[in-house]
Amino acid sequence: MTNEEILKTALAQSAIDCACDPGDFLKPVHTLTVSRPNRLARRYLVLPHVCNFVTYGGAVVATAGEAYLDAAERCLALFPPEAGAYRLFETPGLHDVERIFAPMGGTIRHMAEYFLPDLDLLKPRKCPFETKILTSKDFSTLYTPTWSNALCEQRRELDILAVGAYENGVLVGLAGCSTDCESMWQIGIDVLPPYRRHGVAASLVTALALEVMARGKVPFYCAAWSNLPSVRTALRSGFKPAWAELTVKKKGESL
Repeated sequence: MTNEEILKTALAQSAIDCACDPGDFLKPVHTLTVSRPNRLARRYLVLPHVCNFVTYGGAVVATAGEAYLDAAERCLALFPPEAGAYRLFETPGLHDVERIFAPMGGTIRHMAEYFLPDLDLLKPRKCPFETKILTSKDFSTLYTPTWSNALCEQRRELDILAVGAYENGVLVGLAGCSTDCESMWQIGIDVLPPYRRHGVAASLVTALALEVMARGKVPFYCAAWSNLPSVRTALRSGFKPAWAELTVKKKGESL
């Protein structure tokens, strides 16, 4: 697997999620599509979207439900690529999106940055504690708030692989991955507060990413861009920013 193949895999999955072509994310102009359910989409997505804006650093692909296409098009028109389409994802652009969707019962619900491994940087890292590779039967009792970033109680059937760090037999850090789609598995990480800032998170994320790739899948990592500790973990683990998403949902929707 190469960095080019990793990016192509991510573009292909984003195209499935956004009902578009992979090349649309690399075009110099915005793309607007009708959001539709797709059994190959990331399994945690609730489709069709009210609206989801996605950028790989250039123009924006917006996918929206049929009733929201006009609102999405108005948002895109405010931020032409030549003026910096990234402005749609920051204030005051966020206020414009909120203003346009509010009369239709929509509100901004999620803002996230996604990271992909860079094979020039993804190298094994030494962990200061003993580590173990875990499968679903090994972490079946760990669905607690302590490990809620590494494991997901609501979709535990998707969690199939993890790497734990142990001090004297006690779990102090856990990186877990979920089979969010056929080709890409998402990594999450939790470390107990006393053990943070010792390289545990980066070593576990790196180890799990290498295990995922050994199984022929592309690992990816997601963080809110204001969650600086999580972003730093991604960077230290050999991941680089790849794409960003801004999701509009109906008011009152929790997911």
